[in-house]
Amino acid sequence: MKKTSQSIDGTSFHNVVVKCSLSTLTKVLGNPDCSGNDGENKINFEWEMETNDGDVFTVYDWKEYRSLNENELIEWHIGGTSRSITEQAAREIRDAIAKI
Repeated sequence: MKKTSQSIDGTSFHNVVVKCSLSTLTKVLGNPDCSGNDGENKINFEWEMETNDGDVFTVYDWKEYRSLNENELIEWHIGGTSRSITEQAAREIRDAIAKI
């Protein structure tokens, strides 16, 4: 996994999530591309990434509508152009989490 410079247009949610804390996700994915932890919008944090195969995906909290504590468990949505891509992204994230 790595940050992407490709367009994330056309990505959407396919019912694939990972559950972890903001601090853990930041260790695995780096700093978010979008952050505004004020609960004013549908998302507080978003990462624009690509899988090891080069497929783009996004990771974001969805409709928490509150500031998030960096150590609380959150269900992070994964967006992609297909369910198989979001499942691959989730596997890669879980594998990276297991290594820290």
